[in-house]
Amino acid sequence: MESIFHEKQEGSLCAQHCLNNLLQGEYFSPVELSSIAQQLDEEERMRMAEGGVQTEEYRTFLQQPSGNMDDSGFFSIRVISSALGVWGLELVLFNSREYQQLRIDPIHEKAFICNYKEHWFTVRKLGQQWFNLNSLLTGPELISDTYLALFLAQLQQEGYSIFVIRGSLPECEADQILRIMQVEQQQRPKLIGEDEAQRCTDRHHMTYRTRQESSPSCCAVGGSDPSGAVTAGSSHESGSSEEAVLTAEELRRRRQVYFDRQQAQHSSSAGGEKDSGTKPSQ
Repeated sequence: MESIFHEKQEGSLCAQHCLNNLLQGEYFSPVELSSIAQQLDEEERMRMAEGGVQTEEYRTFLQQPSGNMDDSGFFSIRVISSALGVWGLELVLFNSREYQQLRIDPIHEKAFICNYKEHWFTVRKLGQQWFNLNSLLTGPELISDTYLALFLAQLQQEGYSIFVIRGSLPECEADQILRIMQVEQQQRPKLIGEDEAQRCTDRHHMTYRTRQESSPSCCAVGGSDPSGAVTAGSSHESGSSEEAVLTAEELRRRRQVYFDRQQAQHSSSAGGEKDSGTKPSQ
């Protein structure tokens, strides 16, 4: 899948990643999308000014932040639609009555843009195969024809808005290659956060094993290192020699449990010493 262009998440620039993954190239930058957003803001201001620049509505409008972008890198559907309009592409709401009446099988479309809250991502057909090009993934995810409709239905149940891309997408290398060959995916890509968490966990396991080999007597009782205690605990509880695979959230939770236990032991010890020092003699 090396020929497939896939921009990974940077900051909150998912709208940029969504567009570039759809068009299969670095077609839009944050600066260019900001320019489109500012143009839309100006058009809105001019329409509001038609009612009079001294009106309360106009003054209130000027005090409000832009609805087309913000400092985090978010861009509205209007910005995305205007950006696609440069390429002669249009957005059609997937669950609209007009589109549903057409009864088009999703596999016969070219691409979809999906949005939930402030996250955007592309699902596109390249050659004869469909791919989830979500910028939060470590790479493109292959979607079979039989699973595509179910995948879109699942997104809708989760609250996503889905838009069908209409028009001719620009030619790209991946589309040309995948027209004459098909790819297989042995392992689905992970979310970027999960992949990083796994790498951190792997590094942590290696560090712990090194400490265990160099200081077995210390590690036998969990040691004084909170990270080592987490790994040792998960290993002994499982009763297996296999290393436990922890998510970042689970790792944080277990570390917090360890710290709470250490704090409780410290408080109990301090309380015991205080009681023994004030207890009257018999």
